[in-house]
Amino acid sequence: MESYLFSDHFDLVTPDGKISTIKNISSTKSSAEVVIENISPAFVGFKIDPKLVIFNFKSTLAQLGLNATLQSMELDSKTHTARISLHLEAIGSLAALMLPLITPGAYIGKLFAADDRRRVRDPEYLSRMFGRADRNGSPLLSLGGLQGSNELILEKIEGRTVAFLSLLDGAVFYDESTAGFLPLLAKTLHTPHIKTRLLLQLQQIWKPGASRLVKKDEILLVRTLPLHIRTVFGRVVEELLPEGVHHTSASVLQPDTKASGNIYELYGESKKELSDIPLEFYTLEPHREHVFFSDRDQLQSCLENPEVVFQAFDTAPAPLHHLAAVFVVKGEQLLKLQPSDWISREPRMSEFPGIVNPDRQAAAVEKYIHQQPSYPFLRAIEDGLITSEGILLTRYFPSPLLKQMLLSDQIHRNLKGIYFRYPSRTYGDYFSHEDRSVLLDLAKFGIPTYWVDQASRKILQYFPKPHKDSGMFVPKESVETFLKSTLFGIYGSNLTEGSFEKELTELLQGLIQLSHEMHHPLLNSDTPIALVTGGGPGSMGLGNRVAKTVGILSCANIMDFRGEKGAVVNEQKQNPYIDAKMTYRLDKLVERQAEFNLDFPIFLMGGIGTDFEYCLEEVRRKIGAAAPTPVLLFGNPDYWKKKLSSRFRCNLETGTISGSEWVSNCFFCVQSAAQGIKIYKQFFSGTLKIGINGPIYEDGFVI
Repeated sequence: MESYLFSDHFDLVTPDGKISTIKNISSTKSSAEVVIENISPAFVGFKIDPKLVIFNFKSTLAQLGLNATLQSMELDSKTHTARISLHLEAIGSLAALMLPLITPGAYIGKLFAADDRRRVRDPEYLSRMFGRADRNGSPLLSLGGLQGSNELILEKIEGRTVAFLSLLDGAVFYDESTAGFLPLLAKTLHTPHIKTRLLLQLQQIWKPGASRLVKKDEILLVRTLPLHIRTVFGRVVEELLPEGVHHTSASVLQPDTKASGNIYELYGESKKELSDIPLEFYTLEPHREHVFFSDRDQLQSCLENPEVVFQAFDTAPAPLHHLAAVFVVKGEQLLKLQPSDWISREPRMSEFPGIVNPDRQAAAVEKYIHQQPSYPFLRAIEDGLITSEGILLTRYFPSPLLKQMLLSDQIHRNLKGIYFRYPSRTYGDYFSHEDRSVLLDLAKFGIPTYWVDQASRKILQYFPKPHKDSGMFVPKESVETFLKSTLFGIYGSNLTEGSFEKELTELLQGLIQLSHEMHHPLLNSDTPIALVTGGGPGSMGLGNRVAKTVGILSCANIMDFRGEKGAVVNEQKQNPYIDAKMTYRLDKLVERQAEFNLDFPIFLMGGIGTDFEYCLEEVRRKIGAAAPTPVLLFGNPDYWKKKLSSRFRCNLETGTISGSEWVSNCFFCVQSAAQGIKIYKQFFSGTLKIGINGPIYEDGFVI
């Protein structure tokens, strides 16, 4: 896969071949043996019927009147070489002068695999490229300008798309000095990187109005408007030329053709003047087609089916602890993924020396980045070897060290989605703080990120909560609900559910009913309600279960409570009632709590963790990080007095909360759903005494 990505050549062509031996047969004919080396392993010609592999002669020589006819060919996929026997023929006096100047070592052409499976059949495939440009602003396909041209006529003939390129009125000829130029041109053939065609253009003269009749023993050079091809190979359709007219074996136009594929060489004999040139087309490798994601109907349809995506991930190579990634640009590719299509790596993470050793640190980071399986695909996009838009499938969420590449100008334009199966190779389902930072940046740059979640068997997409610096992974059908929702939340013990299910159910049902009566920004008929918990068992499981029962979005901020060996922490397994979620590692407990972003917290009975959460909600209101909205404390007043009142009174008596005593009016102890609904109704109607101008309650809350 990696050699395929970094190949310098398209998979339908080989590098140029050079003459190993050449023998003159007559003044106008020679036989030559050509050797082609360093052929890409991906060359399609190794895998198809050899009869479909043709020799494409160098256009510079064809424009002088030379033609090459393939006699025999030996392709060796093991050594990546080809040996070819050709007959060279000179048509016209100028070609006869050039023929004896061609010597061993001259590069004269390459092989082209005319694979019928890659032939363009639907004209729409080409016509949708008109008016589009590559990253450098060059047209993807046009004749005479960026928007295409009325001179380019696309038709479907015998199951293939054919473009008829209208000829300009006139023909191309050579001036008298061209004969003296030929020895120099012959020398340049030994250096394949010299653009010999540009040199030859200096000798060519355009004569408007000249005859376009093909005459015996003469080469006819005709011209079209400047042709740009970036998305396909073009090939002259010999059988659609007028009877008696032939095109030289320089018949293939490459995808790097830019305003230069406008001269065609014809020979034979005909009494009918030519009017156009017929071209058929062959597609590039999918990742080099310059195809837009919006045009990939099949791929988008496949991604709508979670099972297709899960099955695609099932093809990732073992073992599971290895990183693996693949870049997908079309639906057929996604449906037919094989283990060999993925790049698999086992990066060896070593300690980074740190910023005190900046040079060593930079080198270590660069080495680690290069070990990532996503790196070859991202690098290929940067280098222009991947030009089609597509999605990245990666077994584990990409390393934060790849952020600079992911957000680079070209990559974020081509990358239309990141799909991953596991958040972390080391921590399983739990994201790091750096991961969440990357998620936010990806969202800002418009790169959708999807969790192919094993627990729910759903594909969840990351969305930041509007006006917040955090977000969650949400099922597609619930995205709008999540983004618009007012968040209620449940805090409580992971050890027990308590006896609150009936009251909590009635409370949430009452809120739903109340939303149809109120016109408050946080509660109205157009603003959905969502419930957030910590995602574990006990009170959290109760909250998520009730949310599912009453039909509101059930969310969770899930913490990795496995802890270190010897820590007194109850391991909490995720409850099965969660729709949307975010996960956190244990060292970021405080950040996780801050990212609940609850509009309306509800507390059930709980222990130390609940105490911590209570204090944070209290502080959020004190400092203005959260508006003074009512917080419900479900349960007996005596329980909450024992838990809260002595601390509040101590702070009150010592004056350490001077000016913040009002916070006590934000907390309401309730024993029933009806009491809770009454408080909410007063708040949403604007009659609840709450906030900095409200009363102070010595118990620290309202009973």
